[in-house]
Amino acid sequence: MMTRTAVPSRGEAALWRRPRWRTILIWLVAIIWFAPVVWIVATAFKPRADVFALTLLFKPTLHSLVAAFAPPFLVGARLWNSILVTAGTLVIALPASTVAAYAFSRFRFPGGQIWPLVLLATQFLPPVIIVIPLFVVFKNLDLLDTRFALMVVNLSFIVPYATWMIKGFFDALPPDMEEAAQIDGASRLRAIWDVVVPVALPGIAAAAIFSFVVSWNEFFYALVLTRDHAVTLPVALMSARTEQGDAWDIMASMGLFIIAPMLLISRFVQRYFVKGLVSGAVR
Repeated sequence: MMTRTAVPSRGEAALWRRPRWRTILIWLVAIIWFAPVVWIVATAFKPRADVFALTLLFKPTLHSLVAAFAPPFLVGARLWNSILVTAGTLVIALPASTVAAYAFSRFRFPGGQIWPLVLLATQFLPPVIIVIPLFVVFKNLDLLDTRFALMVVNLSFIVPYATWMIKGFFDALPPDMEEAAQIDGASRLRAIWDVVVPVALPGIAAAAIFSFVVSWNEFFYALVLTRDHAVTLPVALMSARTEQGDAWDIMASMGLFIIAPMLLISRFVQRYFVKGLVSGAVR
């Protein structure tokens, strides 16, 4: 006696096909995102004769990495400038943004909530307009081509955004916590440091990651305000445009030093960043 094979209904067939299309879409997005990174890594280790070849089969060489540290590229000095500028920016921006965010969240100022909006509105001006007066001011103060000037410029657009990000987390915290600490005898600053900051740490970490990425990749202000001594890695890419043409292997080698710190940091602080985004989205 023959048995009839069950034929899935239209809805069951759609449910069966949906995970397959989802997997294909995820792989396509991953390939699109990873393809430029793979190209940069491969080009950095390719011989110059194979730079324009699309093949991934080649004999790796360190010639481009070694040449990137020699004049006129000087990746070592540019990398050190980027590290100092970014570290100095974060050391100043995070405490300042945290204190400002707490003040906007807990205190009431004349004018209501207009002052946080004014702080954020400063970012609506195009950088090409702001860089002209900054150039004149730094020139008169003899601060052109210095790391300090880049830190000041980075703070001008990092602090407003970081303040708004951290303020969202402070708004979600009940003020009873620090009030209880103050009743027990702690000062307001001690209550902020021991009670509020540990609870809002995911939000502060998310702001720190944002500040690092923006400061590390900043290009326009560094291009205009530096020339020799304070040139950072993103601007150093311009030095790979030589009389013989664009040295793509040197650019790729520089790109490795730009990408690597962000990958390392994202590896160690990913859980704080995800937790910070989720905590900030749910109020």
